[in-house]
Amino acid sequence: MPDDYCAERPLFGGAIASTFPMRFQDVSNIRQVPDHQEVFVDPARDESLIFELLDLKLDVADNGSATWFLQDLASEQDAEGAMVIEQSGVVEAGGLCFRNIPAVVTTAVGQMAISKGRQGREAQNIVRVYVANLRLKEVGTDVLVTAYEPILISPLSESASTVGAGLAAPAAQSGSIPLAEVFKLAVSSFKVNDWSLFGAAA
Repeated sequence: MPDDYCAERPLFGGAIASTFPMRFQDVSNIRQVPDHQEVFVDPARDESLIFELLDLKLDVADNGSATWFLQDLASEQDAEGAMVIEQSGVVEAGGLCFRNIPAVVTTAVGQMAISKGRQGREAQNIVRVYVANLRLKEVGTDVLVTAYEPILISPLSESASTVGAGLAAPAAQSGSIPLAEVFKLAVSSFKVNDWSLFGAAA
């Protein structure tokens, strides 16, 4: 499918780049998201991909840091029934080095019920959430890559008008790359072009 063509996309003014399908549109300006976030959405599937730069959480251990952020997202969004489905161990990202020190990465996959915007609990959708935490310790930054995939859409959710209520159709049915693969590609291709974004002198 032409709209599933993958390309390297500039993030944060080109200081960072990541590769993912062109069907994900940049809505950062439309949604007025904070400066430390960039948000991409596939409106046809109600899937989203979010890149976020945060101050390094020194009190969170590398092992299980993605799970910690997943649980933090759940409480931030007042999610119900949040559960962790899987989590990875700590992996060194050899291609993501500052002063020859590689970043470390952990990932986690969870499931939760959340509602969009200010819609109430009766409009909650069940979503699968993929989280990667890339720890750039040398520049004091936690990078979060988060992907949201709807599993069950409430008829009362604003998503229902675009993608329909009920069980979400599998990506393969529409010839799209499954979000789990999109997420892996976005994380594995993540690179920093300009370390001065973090106030770092190379």
